Amino acid sequence: MAYQPIENYGMIGDMHTVALVGVNGSIDWLCVPDFDSPSIFAAILDDEKGGYFKIAPACDDVVFKQFYWPETNVLITRFLTPGGAAELTDFMPAGRAVSGQDHRRQIIRRVTAVLGPLNFRMECRPAFNYARDAHETKITSDGATFRSPALTVGLAATTQLLEHEGGVVSEFTLAQGETAVFVFGHVPSHMDSDFGLTPDQAEDLFRRTVAYWRGWIGKCRYTGRWREIVHRSALALKLLTYEPTGAIVAAPTCSLPEGVGGARNWDYRFTWIRDAAFTVYAFIRLGFTDEAEQFMRFLSNLCKEPGPGGSLQIMYGIDGRKKLTEETLDHLDGYMGSKPVRIGNGAYDQLQLDIYGELLDAAYLYNKYGAPISYDMWLSLRALTDWVCGHWQRPDEGIWEVRGGQHQFVYSKLMCWVAVDRSIRLADKRSFPAPRERWLEVRDEIYEDIMQNGWSERRQAFVQHYGSQSLDAANLMLPLTFFVSPTDPRMLSTLDATLLPPAKGGLTANSLVYRYNIAETADGLAGEEGTFNICTFWLVEALTRAGRHDRQRLEQARLMFERMLGFANHVGLYAEETGHRGEALGNFPQAFTHLALISSAFNLDRALGPGA
Repeated sequence: MAYQPIENYGMIGDMHTVALVGVNGSIDWLCVPDFDSPSIFAAILDDEKGGYFKIAPACDDVVFKQFYWPETNVLITRFLTPGGAAELTDFMPAGRAVSGQDHRRQIIRRVTAVLGPLNFRMECRPAFNYARDAHETKITSDGATFRSPALTVGLAATTQLLEHEGGVVSEFTLAQGETAVFVFGHVPSHMDSDFGLTPDQAEDLFRRTVAYWRGWIGKCRYTGRWREIVHRSALALKLLTYEPTGAIVAAPTCSLPEGVGGARNWDYRFTWIRDAAFTVYAFIRLGFTDEAEQFMRFLSNLCKEPGPGGSLQIMYGIDGRKKLTEETLDHLDGYMGSKPVRIGNGAYDQLQLDIYGELLDAAYLYNKYGAPISYDMWLSLRALTDWVCGHWQRPDEGIWEVRGGQHQFVYSKLMCWVAVDRSIRLADKRSFPAPRERWLEVRDEIYEDIMQNGWSERRQAFVQHYGSQSLDAANLMLPLTFFVSPTDPRMLSTLDATLLPPAKGGLTANSLVYRYNIAETADGLAGEEGTFNICTFWLVEALTRAGRHDRQRLEQARLMFERMLGFANHVGLYAEETGHRGEALGNFPQAFTHLALISSAFNLDRALGPGA
């Protein structure tokens, strides 16, 4: 199989794990039973050894189309051939009312000949533990089981299966209107592998899954101009939540490259405090307070067991575990030869001071728009604020997790200011006991420090770190966090500098924004990268806020936002980055991108006003 472009995939899931389904009908990524479990299908990281599960017409001349059933996470892949047309429906039962108490991690694949007859080929070739573990294949009366030393999965089918090269294949013909059903799922040790479905049962499960997703998205309060893409982003974020704990993964994949053939390949199947706190903001904006509450409980549990000196890690496992040891999988070729393939993440023990601001801001917003926080939660937040007051002057690795040494990053200082500021506001709002005088003093000290050392008179802009002359898109958050007025001359000048192309010292190329200029920044990494999608949405929002007093900037924000919508893939999903040819790069789909889209859509729509 040839590699699919990253943007050629749709996502299905059940709030425990997800599968990526290509437009060619192939599932090329699936980890079982959870997001961060070893992969079973990983053809996206090695098209020969990685494993896949493909259903498609048995002919070469096929046109593929893919879309989501409206307002759901049920994925439809349509095959158009000279001899007829077929439709493949892929979904994972989600919600206990649909999937039951004993959640089975099942993928339902239902293929129907819309115009036929048509010949099909199904291939299921699992590769356990990132293609490191051997397995036994056994044909059963209604399908097949695949058993490795650590895991057993099964495939139930309404067609005849034949064993082939460690997997199974099935070649079958469907007359017009006929349907074949395949159910792939985890078989826990205490359960049997009998989970086959008749076409009528599959139809019932499909209808109940559609009803579940429509019921969920129906709670969304956003009714603005870009309702469809905002709903799609919300549905994607929901799939990236881990139901048992409330954790939110940054992305469901690992080692998809930031530059094809390069080494900037990371595992994002963990919960970053930063990403997840921003996601809470997005959920609250849309009215999904249950998801915000679940994550706040996850955070509360983390705060009960802080690290040395009362600090937090920048990321945790979806079960709250702290050690996320990074290793390379040298036996896998990587996406289109992009090595190394990494699992785990060595940045988990980095110092990134910004996480405290994002966490405190999320707590402040949740207390305001969700539910009042408890006294015990306040004690944890107060301790974290005290820790920030004692450590904000330290250099760190910053939001971008550079591996080129620590600096006094402006964004890190900004979010330390946010941490103290939101704690003061929260204490005043709820009359919580707090050392207000000390916090006020530290908050003002941080503010003056940023204004004195984070501003460059020569560049007429806020710079990446103290002593630097390079820009950083993270500084677009300065007005978004109410640190400075969006119309402050310093901020307007920073906006203008950011809008320049990289060749002229800026960060913007045809409305797409780089996080920083890698030619000017020693980040300790080789290779190139694309523009960062979240940075583009940050620029949209900064322009939006400045545009409330300058209509030209507001129009510029709208133009940039709507141009950026054109870089979503065919089903409305975004990766971490957009490459020089408009291709998706980095892990996919990326929570950071979708939450920033929601925030910028919400604020831009409000700033434009009705009828504009």
